[in-house]
Amino acid sequence: MTDNPTACLIIIGNEVLSGRTRDANLQHLATRLGELGIPMREARVIPDVPETIIATVNECRARFTHVFTTGGIGPTHDDITSECIARAFGVPWEVHEETRAIMAADYARRDPPIEFNEARLRMATLPRGAVPIRCAETTAPGFSMGNVHVMAGVPRIMRSMFDALAPTLERGRPILSHTVHADYVYEGQIAAGLTAIQQQHPALDLGSYPYYRGKGGGVALVAKGTEAEAVEAAAQAMLALLSQFGTAHEGEPPPEG
Repeated sequence: MTDNPTACLIIIGNEVLSGRTRDANLQHLATRLGELGIPMREARVIPDVPETIIATVNECRARFTHVFTTGGIGPTHDDITSECIARAFGVPWEVHEETRAIMAADYARRDPPIEFNEARLRMATLPRGAVPIRCAETTAPGFSMGNVHVMAGVPRIMRSMFDALAPTLERGRPILSHTVHADYVYEGQIAAGLTAIQQQHPALDLGSYPYYRGKGGGVALVAKGTEAEAVEAAAQAMLALLSQFGTAHEGEPPPEG
């Protein structure tokens, strides 16, 4: 998978770091990006601190093909992501006239009409040169600046923005995945065998994931890669490995309950 483009997610918000808000975007983005052949290689959670946002964005955009950010593009004083992206790229942060007009018209036609005030104007203020990400959920856009894609933190809006953005992304070969599992088989039993399979398939990502149920546990083994034959061969080897210690099954373990 080394030839595929890569991605990094920067989750921005004090509320996530404090535990007040549970992030609901990482899993969705990682899954969707994998389907597009853009493996997520790193994710960071950072506070609403301008210097931290600017430094993190600049570091990550130099290392990864795509950088995604979530959070901090609303109308309040602590929504500072957009202006920080402008500073990271060294460009002015200014009203995007097309977006201002779209948002003003949207608020005016509400019943009753909503005032398009200074706070809401912040959501139409973008780094100069940014390309808006327009979605079906809101007229307040995300935006792309170079290889940095800035999206909302609210999950339904983030997903809508990503759906709008996805067709424009540089992508690679889809990441294929094959899972096998066995109840009452444990990682300590299969570790050496799994290492040997990984050595036989160095281009794949092999993972071991223990699970627990009411009457005991087990382990799920996952092979991921871009070559279908290699993924299948590794999965069958892992199935045979699990069968040495218990009854092995294809697919994910059934949910508890």
